[in-house]
Amino acid sequence: MSVPAIERAGTNDPGAHSIVPGASLDAVLRPVRSGNAFEEAIQRILQAIKLGAVTTGERLPPERALAKQLGISRVTLREALRALTDAGLVESRRGRSGGTFITYRPDDHVDTALLSNGHDLRDELEDHLVLRSVLEPGAAEAAARRDLDDDASEYLQERLDDVESTTSRRSHRLADSRLHLAIAELTGSVGLIAAVADVQMTLAEMLEAIPVLAHNIERSHTHHAAVVNSILAGRPEEARQHMQDHVNATAALLRGFLA
Repeated sequence: MSVPAIERAGTNDPGAHSIVPGASLDAVLRPVRSGNAFEEAIQRILQAIKLGAVTTGERLPPERALAKQLGISRVTLREALRALTDAGLVESRRGRSGGTFITYRPDDHVDTALLSNGHDLRDELEDHLVLRSVLEPGAAEAAARRDLDDDASEYLQERLDDVESTTSRRSHRLADSRLHLAIAELTGSVGLIAAVADVQMTLAEMLEAIPVLAHNIERSHTHHAAVVNSILAGRPEEARQHMQDHVNATAALLRGFLA
């Protein structure tokens, strides 16, 4: 199961919450807010790709619909898609089953300057870590308070399994982001999904700047499993605490290398 999650009443249990295809993609591909429509459109689409809201081989929404989602003209959208095509991240296919398809593979691509604004990540480290410490433990708690149906529970477990089965740094980072995004998705809050997506995008940039430590990856797996198990068992306070432990561990590592 590869579809994102958001609240919907289940057919068998009115109190259960299931999954709705496209929820996380819709949250990430929200309207641009600045006068830099071209740059921000690229940022939105890249964020969707690099967080796994849309993955290799999948198709972006049709051009007309995507331009409307982003709140930009189709001319601007085409320019943005052309830049992403030149970077090898998407490709355009013609015909009845055509469209813009994702070609990005985390192990084959080195991050380009498309998202970079030239600032030193250390300048925003503390601000980002404080924001994350508020958002993600709260998301875990909120997800654990939901009455999840079998599909939603299976979806979350699959995201956890994906993280634990990856072997390369870039694939692991993508799977890790998708797990955190899935937890936000299960809260049913589109605003929270978007906020966690922003946090995960900045976090990915920061983690790229520090070494990979095997012990840290093992601890991360332990934290992830504890969070997911607490959510699936419906233990909100426990889910919050496990996520807080995870967030604190990552914060300590980033402060050690970047502060």
